[in-house]
Amino acid sequence: MGKLDNKVAIITGSDSGIGRAIAEALGEEGAKVIITYHSDEDSAKETSEYLTSQNVVHTTYQLDVSDEKSVNKIFEKVVDEYGQIDILVNNAGVNGSNIKVVDMDNETFDTCIKTNLYGPFYCTRKYLRLRKATQKGGKIINVSSIHEEVVTAGNSDYNASKGGLKNFSRSLALELAQEQIQVNNIAPGMILTSMNQEAMDDKKVKKEKEQHIPMKRAGETKDIKAAAIFLASADSDYVTGSTITIDGGLSINLGQGA
Repeated sequence: MGKLDNKVAIITGSDSGIGRAIAEALGEEGAKVIITYHSDEDSAKETSEYLTSQNVVHTTYQLDVSDEKSVNKIFEKVVDEYGQIDILVNNAGVNGSNIKVVDMDNETFDTCIKTNLYGPFYCTRKYLRLRKATQKGGKIINVSSIHEEVVTAGNSDYNASKGGLKNFSRSLALELAQEQIQVNNIAPGMILTSMNQEAMDDKKVKKEKEQHIPMKRAGETKDIKAAAIFLASADSDYVTGSTITIDGGLSINLGQGA
């Protein structure tokens, strides 16, 4: 028996990278998985094929988390099909622009904030509004970043979105504590996904970046799986408003030697 048998989990941005790893992990533990993707249908199909090979009950939907109407439509479909949603993983996101504030246009800032901060807001609100009065407990997992705490020049859009997500999560944890709904963040550091495509494509760049990580290696998506299972299961019923940082020690190493 898995820890999540028959729980219904929706993972935004579960077509590739960290989202796919979380979808696989929760499915392997017995959850019914809703895969969502924004534009990469081929990657979503790959995730679906893996879940099929593991006999995981699942459905795939195209979803734009920055569009409230898209969120409402898909979440309603999921509840119509499965009866309820037990676990929400807000993973869909876009990377920073690497543009200084003085040069940044409104559209660039808006795209990041709408996806990384409004997206979890829209999804969480709909998740809560669709809950039945008889439904007990629940789990909300927000995939944040070490940049909810650690900032970098040129990425004010991304840093602001992740800093905002941290306090959105903590506020929500207080609001939902008496309803036995736990809200927590996973904050990855350098994980080898498309957000670190340059390091994946160039071994020299990868090695250079890894020198800043105390463990001297970049993370892999498999490093996220155990934390996701923990936060989605009853094992974490007394954990809320927390962030699990998965970064090989990077965020606590910054500033050494200065």
